[in-house]
Amino acid sequence: MLIAIALLTSCGGSENNNEAASTSESPSTHEGTDQKKPTENKGQSSVEDGVSDANALQVAKSIDDFSTLVAAIEAAGLEDAVVNAGPLTVFAPLNSAFAKLPEGTVEELVKPENKEKLGFILANHVAPANYPIKQLKKEAKKGRKLYMASGKYLAVENKDGEIYVGGMKIIKTVKVSNGWIHVLDDLLLPAED
Repeated sequence: MLIAIALLTSCGGSENNNEAASTSESPSTHEGTDQKKPTENKGQSSVEDGVSDANALQVAKSIDDFSTLVAAIEAAGLEDAVVNAGPLTVFAPLNSAFAKLPEGTVEELVKPENKEKLGFILANHVAPANYPIKQLKKEAKKGRKLYMASGKYLAVENKDGEIYVGGMKIIKTVKVSNGWIHVLDDLLLPAED
């Protein structure tokens, strides 16, 4: 997953994409026809087939309580990473989790100059593995830590039957086509090295 994030952020404007765009038909060839104008290739996240089950990003976009998370994913340019085939386990903070940050923090993080920092924070919310709640309970019992796409490890704990990851309580779980979303009311901020 970390490799996918790195590739997405470094290859987003590759020469191959530019060449493909420049060789497509010009919009003027479509005048007077019912054909649609060619669109820019926006990656895997822009694919909508109307048949497949919703992936992590599609589910997040459909729930108002994840609007800040979705905006952050888009600002970091990580849409394609969140929709890849996975399996992924996304520990998704609600809007209320972002609201707990000091005033102005979110606005500062979504600025283009902070894209790398924001991407690292978001990667700390994704485990490139399949962790349904049943598996997290097993990991907690064994005292294991989860490897996150940020390269960090987060402890899994079972406190009175409730599962905590990185010290944050999972309040709900949703199955998605490419893995799992575990809902949090706090952010999993990586420790500074």
